[in-house]
Amino acid sequence: MPDAYSVRELTTLAEMMVHYPLVQQLIPALTVEAYASMLPEMLRHGYRQVGVFLNAHCIGLSGFWVNTKLYCGRYIEMDNVVVDAAHRSAGVGKMLTEWIIEKGRVEGCQVAMFDVYVHNKDAHRFYFRAGYTILGFHMQRPLASP
Repeated sequence: MPDAYSVRELTTLAEMMVHYPLVQQLIPALTVEAYASMLPEMLRHGYRQVGVFLNAHCIGLSGFWVNTKLYCGRYIEMDNVVVDAAHRSAGVGKMLTEWIIEKGRVEGCQVAMFDVYVHNKDAHRFYFRAGYTILGFHMQRPLASP
């Protein structure tokens, strides 16, 4: 990677909001209002973000959480990993995941995990090459009344 690339943790709501257009590439239906209303609650529960920057422009982003579950112990979880469409296949995803792995080690985590959409075959290939395996299914059920 050229020297112009850098990876850094985003620590404030303002820093995270600036990069909403990148998040929207992953979740097109997410409005800026919804993003702005969810982030403060997420931050209260330990949510953080890391970005890959090319010069001063954020071209890759991942949220992450550190927590503990009975089945795996302390873990770091990547959340909503996105690389700008113009910069895919340039090593940006690898930079993000390697940063997350190291952050997990520093924070005493035993595993790194994430959810990936079933239809996202490109992401499946990427994570299999990076040494991840499928452990189970992430299932959900809407709670709103029909």
